[in-house]
Amino acid sequence: MKVRKSLQEIIKLFNEDNQTKQCIEYWHTIEEKQAVTEPLPNDLHPKLAMALKMRGIGRLYTHQSSAYAAVSKEKSIVAVTPTASGKTLCYNLPVLQELLNHSSSRALYMFPTKALAQDQKSELNELIQEGELDLNCFTYDGDTAANIRQKVRRSGHIVITNPDMLHSAILPHHTKWVSLFENLKYVVIDELHIYRGVFGSHVANVIRRLKRICQYYGSNPVFICTSATIANPLELAERLTETPMTLIDNNGAPSGRKHFLFYNPPIVNKPLNIRRSATLEAKRLAGELLKNKIQTIVFARSRVRVEILLTYLKELVKYQLGPKSIRGYRGGYLPTERREIEKGLRSGEIYGVVSTNALELGVDIGQLQVCVMTGYPGSIASAWQQAGRAGRRHDESLVILVASSSPLDQYVIGHPDYFFKRSPETARINPDNLIILIDHMKCAAFELPFKQGDRFGSVETEELLEYLTEERVLFQNGDKWYWMNDSFPAHNISLRSASQENIVIIDQSETGRARVIGEMDRFSAMTLLHEEAIYLHQGVQYQVEILDWDEKKAFVREVEVDYFTDANLAVELKVLEVDRQRSGGLWEIGFGDVSVRAMATIFKKIKFETHENIGSGPIHLPEEELHTSSAWISLQKELHELSEDRLEQGLIGTAHALSSIVPLFVMCDPQDIHVVPQVKAAHNEKPTIFFYDRYPGGIGLSEKIYSGIEFVLTETNRMIEHCQCEHGCPSCIGTDTQNPFAKKDVLKILQLFLAQANF
Repeated sequence: MKVRKSLQEIIKLFNEDNQTKQCIEYWHTIEEKQAVTEPLPNDLHPKLAMALKMRGIGRLYTHQSSAYAAVSKEKSIVAVTPTASGKTLCYNLPVLQELLNHSSSRALYMFPTKALAQDQKSELNELIQEGELDLNCFTYDGDTAANIRQKVRRSGHIVITNPDMLHSAILPHHTKWVSLFENLKYVVIDELHIYRGVFGSHVANVIRRLKRICQYYGSNPVFICTSATIANPLELAERLTETPMTLIDNNGAPSGRKHFLFYNPPIVNKPLNIRRSATLEAKRLAGELLKNKIQTIVFARSRVRVEILLTYLKELVKYQLGPKSIRGYRGGYLPTERREIEKGLRSGEIYGVVSTNALELGVDIGQLQVCVMTGYPGSIASAWQQAGRAGRRHDESLVILVASSSPLDQYVIGHPDYFFKRSPETARINPDNLIILIDHMKCAAFELPFKQGDRFGSVETEELLEYLTEERVLFQNGDKWYWMNDSFPAHNISLRSASQENIVIIDQSETGRARVIGEMDRFSAMTLLHEEAIYLHQGVQYQVEILDWDEKKAFVREVEVDYFTDANLAVELKVLEVDRQRSGGLWEIGFGDVSVRAMATIFKKIKFETHENIGSGPIHLPEEELHTSSAWISLQKELHELSEDRLEQGLIGTAHALSSIVPLFVMCDPQDIHVVPQVKAAHNEKPTIFFYDRYPGGIGLSEKIYSGIEFVLTETNRMIEHCQCEHGCPSCIGTDTQNPFAKKDVLKILQLFLAQANF
């Protein structure tokens, strides 16, 4: 019988085995940390103290104690501590204490996902049952049965919901929720770092509407926010809620010894610097761990990758462990199946789980020993959330980040200091984006009429109200503005998009059953929803069969292919207004409003992993125009040594490399910001690279680039210099040609941008 190895033996083996050892670019060990605790508060309700003791909690970690003390003094807080540090008690303790002392008080909990809301409800109900507390805690989401909804509205002490439900179902019907809004004492916002970009800008306006309704009913709730580690939690919490906040970051939770391995698969094509598939390497490493019954979670970036890895791993260990010992976990699974998997992980019956980032957030899955990430998740905050899934109960744990060939992965794997020493990314929102703001003012006017002199959060409303009156959306009577339409504004406004002119995506995979699976703004649809495009929705691949541009509908069908599509946009970019500008010896940088006229021309089919071009086709769509904000950097110097063709290719390569680093810097999805080169910009006739927000009106991303362009340029330069290819490759400047000057030209342009830089 084969003797199973312990985790310590496997860690030792990884350090000695040549095949694994030569791929480990960096090995970082975080030593264990003891708990720092304080006694339970003296004023804690006896029933609540008893419930805690029954759960084995006799003392609080320092951050839990600080949170309780601050909230008890009616201060709004943001608590920032690592995964599995007991953040839940930072809000449950003060909320339950208040409800036990004043049974008429109410609390509203907001979680970004249903799974997280269900998990937190279970934990809260266990505490309520153990303490025999006479309190009602309910979730209110799309799955809540109609016969229970009335009970939730009338007698729910704690109502657990999500931003979409608050926006479209609770606030517009506030007259049914009088007992909640009259007595609302606390609003809990968990996983604060999720609320960034367009989504965060929308949610900030939903909170403006919530505060406005609370004021109408005479309540003034305290906000309790919790967040993973980001660079600006206090700023984000204050911007999101427009409320002064107290930062709680004195983490007292213990943690076990954690090994963090940066693993770079071996190169299989040296000139193109293409590496072995990250999926196959993750399979090999996870297989070794699972064969030894070491509980492991494998994160993959898409549903398709989850299913591929799951198939591989089940086949690998079916004789040793049995088919039910490894499970997948992703969006699309039924809630009962998800609960069964979570329970199996906690009990130890399930040894392995392959998940999308659905398990990145704080769902309780007990003690796992190893986390394998198939590719960099896209942000440092996400990577630490995933890493926090291993070693949740103070034992030794292992985290392996397996890099793909993408520029982002190769940059992170080659710069461990960036990952371990730099504080994580800054989360940006722009609640005053005119398009988003106008949408929510419509919703707010439907909920309650505006009076003269009213503000909407920090925004003065008079000009906007006059505009909406001219557009015949509102009706002015005396000093009040009323909603004058039969339609219901919140239903037509998605919290995930900044544009109203959205294309609806309809899945017709099942014969006779068409269903809407998403929507996309028109500008993005040109490159992502053209006919024959491969559209990814929560990891499932769909092919666009028909795009009805006039009717704003895209019809898609599920497919399984080994390529993705990338469309070429012919972009004409004009600077409308320069808001800020600085210049140095060889460069000039600006920020302002731009008009982007774009036309999709052709699309390419690009093979996964190798990024080879395996086909192309034309796109027949009309031109679209986008008004947004942009940062740009121009060269002051004439580049006589480069022909116009080489200058153009050099700028394209530079823009490609910059577009890999920018999402790291501004903490956004790569689709949120576009990087466009111009050999001769219209406004200054100089070689220029533009960075523009892909959303109408902008959401603050390009503004961040304007202020931090030096970092972006320096890190891009470093990434290309460290790339092992000869002339440029998909992992750096995006080209796979054998042009001997490609990489040199890009480095020359970047070094000119950086020359004498004193940004």
